Formats: sequence, C-alpha cells, structure tokens
Amino acid sequence: MERATAKLTATKETPLLRQMRRIWKYRLLYALLLPAFIWVFLFDYLPLYGISIAFMDYNAIQGFSGSEWVGLKYFRMLFESEMFLNAFKNTLLISLYKMISGFICPILLALALHEIRVAWFKKTLQTAVYLPRFVSWVVYGGIITLLLSPETGVINKIIEFFGGHPAYLLIEPAYFRTILVVTDAMKEMGWAAIIYLAAIAGLNPEVYEAAIMDGASRFQRIVHVTLPGITGTIIVIFILRVGYIMSAGLDQVINLYNPMVFEVGDILDTYIYRVGIEQFSLSLAAAADVIKGAIGLVLMLAANQIAKRINDSGIF
Repeated sequence: MERATAKLTATKETPLLRQMRRIWKYRLLYALLLPAFIWVFLFDYLPLYGISIAFMDYNAIQGFSGSEWVGLKYFRMLFESEMFLNAFKNTLLISLYKMISGFICPILLALALHEIRVAWFKKTLQTAVYLPRFVSWVVYGGIITLLLSPETGVINKIIEFFGGHPAYLLIEPAYFRTILVVTDAMKEMGWAAIIYLAAIAGLNPEVYEAAIMDGASRFQRIVHVTLPGITGTIIVIFILRVGYIMSAGLDQVINLYNPMVFEVGDILDTYIYRVGIEQFSLSLAAAADVIKGAIGLVLMLAANQIAKRINDSGIF
C-alpha cells in the first residue's frame, strides 16, 4: 500500500518539484557549489549589462541612464576604421597559428612523456615543461627579449656561428608573428599536456597488452590505441580553443610588441585596450569587444555541432 502511494505521489510530481526535492536531498553538496555560483554571477553574468555601452554614446559622469542611445553607430565606425580591420586580421592569423601549434604540440608532448620508461627522467622533464606556465608574461617577455637581443642573445649567437648577421628580431615584422606563436607554444604546451596525460592514464591497460601480444610496435600502439582512446578529450579541447580564437593573447603581445611591428602585431585585445583605456572611448571599445565575443561564440557553437556530426561528441 505504501509503495503504491509513493508511486502515485511520484507520478503527480511536476519536473520542477522533483528537481527541488533532488536539490534538497543533496543540499550540502550544492552548498559547496554556492561560492562558485556567486563568483560566476558577480564577475561573468552581472557585467553583461555593460554590453549596452556599445549601443550608446556612453558618458561615465551621466552613467547608463543619462547616456544617449545611438544604435549601431560605433559598430559602423569600427568597420570603417583601417586600424580595427588590421587588428581583426592580425587576431585571426595569430590565433589560427597559435591554435594549430597549441593544439598539436601538447598532444605530441603528452604522447612522448607517456612513452618514457625511466621514471626520474620523466618526472624531471614534466617539471621542466610545466614551469614556464607559472611565469608571468612580464618576466617571460623579458627573458625572450634577452634571448633575442642582437648583442647578448643566444639566438643571434647561433646565427653568427652559422655565418649569418645578428639582428634585433623583435623589431622585424617578418619574424614577429612566428616569435609570438613559438614562445606561446613553449610556455603553454607543458600545462596543456596534463589533460592529455590524464586521459591516457585512464585508458584500459589490457588493450595495450593485447596490442603487444598481437605484435604491435610502439608507434603502432600510439596510432591505433592511444590516439583513438583520447579522441573525445581532443575534440573537447579543440572546441574550447575555437571559442577563444578571437583572443590572441593580450599579456604576451603587449609585453613584446613595439611600434616597428605594430602593423603585424596589433590585435583586437590591444586595440580595445588602447581605445578604451588610453583614449577613454568606452563605447567604441565595448563595440569591438562585443564583435570579438559574438564571433567566438558562433565559432564555438559551429565547432561543437561539427564534432557531434563527425564523432557524436561535444561539450553540450
């Protein structure tokens, strides 16, 4: 009788009521999540109201209520500005190069680390490639500047050794984007490889044993066992990286670029910083940021749908 009553009560419950009962049942766990929810709300969702600045002639003294609405005025100004279009082009190129290098290098590094059998050497190498991630771009940029210096830089010494002439590579437009991509990969690939190493560690060891029994070489085991086993992780990371394709790295660029490479090094982040902070044109900077965020969102949604159709996996 009690079971029948419980079933009858369950059938009469609405989805909302069932959800409320579930939340109450796990209330202590939800309480642990509360600080994170508050943080996200205050610093991610609440500031979204600031998007309205892009559609008004914003005046900091008059505030939101006193500023005049101008519609798409600042968006039209952006697409008529050569500086914005140049920054947009540079952002796409640099981000695309970084996405390719920052996507492939961590996978190769994780596969290489996984195959090392000497424990002490593996741990030492892991620590060495992780460390740059914890160094700020202010310090890391200074190190790069010293390494590329024409007088004392190691890179120029190597060039001289092979008969070349030393040059200040950071002021050469032809090399600047390459420097950005290479130094970013060197700094971040060790940290990014952790995710792939964790995915590899979760693979069933019996599959490797079966491959060895079938006579598969180490390279064949990587191609036919390891890579297929972490495909889901690779797709998720790829989708997330596509979402950040309009962010080419403000910290890195602002610490390395100079007027000599402005044409090839100016990106949307530095353009927004310059227009919004230095020139105090908040509406124009907000409009540029809206464009940047909208494109990133559309690309991430598109990449997620493509991943679902190809491999039936995505982040949502």
